[in-house]
Amino acid sequence: MATSPNSVSTTRDGQQDAAPVTIGSYLIDRLSALGVEHIFGIPGDYILALYKQIESSSIKLVGMTREDNAGFAADAYARLHGLGCVAVTYCVGGLSMCNSIAGAYAEKSPVIVLGGAPGLSERERNPLLHHRVKGFETQFEVFEKITVASAVLDDPLEAFNEIDRVLEAALRYKRPVYLEIPRDQVQTRQVGPHRTPAGLPPSDPDALNEALDEASAMLIAAERPMILADVEVHRFGLQDELIALAEQTGLPIATTILGKSVISEGHPLFVGVYEGAMGHDEVTACVESADCLLMLGCFMTDINLGIFTAKLDPARCIDATSEDLRIRHHHYRDVRLDDFILGLTARKLNVARTPIPPRPDPFASPWVAEKGTAVTSRRLFTRINQMLDDKMTVIADIGDSLFGSTDLAMHRRTEFVSPAYYTSMGFAVPAAVGVGMANPSARSLVIVGDGAFQMTGMELSTIARYGLNPIVIVLNNHGYTTERFLLDGSFNDIHEWKFHKLPDVLGVGMGFEVRTEEELDAAIRAALANVQSFSLLNVHLDPFDRSPALERLAHRLAKKV
Repeated sequence: MATSPNSVSTTRDGQQDAAPVTIGSYLIDRLSALGVEHIFGIPGDYILALYKQIESSSIKLVGMTREDNAGFAADAYARLHGLGCVAVTYCVGGLSMCNSIAGAYAEKSPVIVLGGAPGLSERERNPLLHHRVKGFETQFEVFEKITVASAVLDDPLEAFNEIDRVLEAALRYKRPVYLEIPRDQVQTRQVGPHRTPAGLPPSDPDALNEALDEASAMLIAAERPMILADVEVHRFGLQDELIALAEQTGLPIATTILGKSVISEGHPLFVGVYEGAMGHDEVTACVESADCLLMLGCFMTDINLGIFTAKLDPARCIDATSEDLRIRHHHYRDVRLDDFILGLTARKLNVARTPIPPRPDPFASPWVAEKGTAVTSRRLFTRINQMLDDKMTVIADIGDSLFGSTDLAMHRRTEFVSPAYYTSMGFAVPAAVGVGMANPSARSLVIVGDGAFQMTGMELSTIARYGLNPIVIVLNNHGYTTERFLLDGSFNDIHEWKFHKLPDVLGVGMGFEVRTEEELDAAIRAALANVQSFSLLNVHLDPFDRSPALERLAHRLAKKV
């Protein structure tokens, strides 16, 4: 095992000595070694000492306008980059991030939260220091509830081991973790030798072999086997392994909403997005008629299951996740998801070929602007689908921004980002900052409702600051339209903004007001040509208009009422 890295300093006589390792420098070195290239956040006095060390490292600080937005950006960054990080000050900064970190926990996005705190020497006699809420431990106790591992780095004898333990938990479970750093501990030196950990534990070989035996027998005996792939294939970077298994066996692949774009939707084995009652009949029938459904990294959430309208029989399922492996009603412990997929591929199984139904295409008709015709959700998403290419990442906020986007055809893998389970409004615009930093070669297309935009849309300021160029399409249906279909009332109305005027406020970017299909077409063409800055389309829609996906769900749920 390698020893912890040391920086180098030069003495007066020209000799080079290893600079002393401190808690702050070790943490930054470990983050860098794990591939973290950007840290999002807002400075505050309790985190400034760590910020100064980060600024002197190879990691870039990305300043946001709000802490919750920093959390959203780090979440999106983690989804594309594998690991995200956010650094904020004590309580007023940390507690502001609770919602975005809770969402990252719910959707298995590994965000490392670095929280500054008052120094240990400042706490004598229990003073009422600024930002303090209850006790000095309050922020730590809150984050314990929404992270998979946490620690306070207040003891140099334990701090280095605690950093390793917490970071390994983020990698193992793909969920957020929390490290709290009293500001007078950042420069505290390492007391004794320390070695970095060996890595994640392997699968239990006996459990793995027995699980592979049972799963192989079940797949070979099936007449209509197929794969349902979901979010953990994204999070653990197992797309190549998934495709290798599918191509070796010929098993068709469907994905969930949360797993959308886990493979290219142009792949010949791709069936479609399975959404229960919200999905297309052909996809739903194919998945639900499988007599052996190999579920890889699946989250059985209400959104993934079309508000629990899905019909999946556990007796016909092999359900493999990073935390559990269930084959029918048998459970296997300590079997890694990657080992399980690789093991199935290595067995070169001879399985029945399930017919792949014709792929549904709700946008099959060519889009030509109809003169003087008001824009509808159906026609808007048709035009959006036409503009997508293999260099574009779609970021969908919740509501009909998400539902409508499920029908879009993703040309490459991991190009669809959305809080499709936790469904927190306001995710998309700050997420564009994280996506832009994680993959600067791709162009982001942000689809966001007017209500969600009013929550966090001014993170366009950060987008402008760092020269990012997303295309932001605001579905301006004058309120919370998805809620209107649940229970209408004046509480679903919001104040009208002239969203297209925001570039004037920020001094950069292009804005377009869109009411007709001709205006939509012209605005999209101009936005695609504008690669120097962001573009914002204010698209006016009827308050009761809805996408084809939301229409399908409403139609099928109505049959049950």
